[in-house]
Amino acid sequence: MSRVEATPRPEHASEATTRGVRVRVLPHFLPDQSSPATGLWVHAYQVTIENLGDEAVQLVSRHWVITNGEGEEQHVEGPGVVGEQPVLEPGQTFVYVSGCPLDTPLGAMHGTYQMVTKGGDAFDAVIAPFTLAEPGTLN
Repeated sequence: MSRVEATPRPEHASEATTRGVRVRVLPHFLPDQSSPATGLWVHAYQVTIENLGDEAVQLVSRHWVITNGEGEEQHVEGPGVVGEQPVLEPGQTFVYVSGCPLDTPLGAMHGTYQMVTKGGDAFDAVIAPFTLAEPGTLN
């Protein structure tokens, strides 16, 4: 297994709170997995989901919108995240890391997590837009 070099980009991070569910995202450029010469820029992102509310919630599905530097969108939907559908009791946090390849040096992501409360009420927790950029792409 190769060592992963990541460049954290806190200036490109995002945060949003919906109905007591705070979602923070911190993107990282992965130069060791990227190949700009062949049109591949790979990014990782760490997501922290925190239940600030007073009722348990479960993340049941995700919907990501990935936009490359030319404005082309890709939608990614599916159950849970990283193979899990975590239940967060009040005050609990769930953290995971995932990745996104791009065909341009600059892009962005945003989306929603479908959450269900212990009482059965479904809602979409917003994932605020964040930037995916090779270092030096933006001033």
